Amino acid sequence: MTESRSGMLSALASLFASSSTLVCCAIPAFLVTLGAGAALSSLVSIFPQMVWLSEHKEQLFGFAGLLMMGSGALQWRNRTAPCPIDPALRDACLKTRKTASNVYAASVVLYFIGGWFAFLQPWLNEV
Repeated sequence: MTESRSGMLSALASLFASSSTLVCCAIPAFLVTLGAGAALSSLVSIFPQMVWLSEHKEQLFGFAGLLMMGSGALQWRNRTAPCPIDPALRDACLKTRKTASNVYAASVVLYFIGGWFAFLQPWLNEV
């Protein structure tokens, strides 16, 4: 059961890491694209840490990528870990494993969305 729990914790860590990439880059770019610059200005005045995250986006994406690779490695390692024989515990183990896999997949999608708005979209606008 601890292997399944560590898989869930690693998936949640990757979700936390990928969420920071959204806060840094995707949400501000999305607000500006919608023409909601005033909303972005209000958001930055309430949360001035967003400016620091945006200024250090390379380090943020690098650190988030490392966390997500570690989480992916733990997910891969635990994919065939044995579950308990007791039916209730086995079902809980399998459900936790599936949930952790889904959370990890969602965090990878969020990471790529943040990467698109942080690096690719500005580059495409210059070209």
